[in-house]
Amino acid sequence: METEVKSISINGIEYVQKSEVEKLEVCDDDYVIVRTYSAGVFAGNLKSRNGKEVVLNNARRIWHWEGAASLSQLATDGTSQPDKCKFPGEVSEILVTETIEIIPCTKKARESIRGVNVWKY
Repeated sequence: METEVKSISINGIEYVQKSEVEKLEVCDDDYVIVRTYSAGVFAGNLKSRNGKEVVLNNARRIWHWEGAASLSQLATDGTSQPDKCKFPGEVSEILVTETIEIIPCTKKARESIRGVNVWKY
């Protein structure tokens, strides 16, 4: 069951009180967003990490997104504009190197990211 988190918007930026952050449900299946130095951004299930190398299962490249101001918001809220996102289909496993950050996703964000239609060129 998701809990509604109280927030306030100032000049178009949404802020959440520190005590409210605990109410965000993080996925129990290690679904994360990974940003790399040069390969881009990926979302998937964290299989392993060794230094800057990360292995993801069921991974999608986050090539272009709208409906979230940052990767942090995408990992928390998902996208409010899935029809404007360009996420190719999942690959069963990928090794990404030069990882800069790993952001745990909420259940809401996981479902949002997985719900974006597969983008094909």
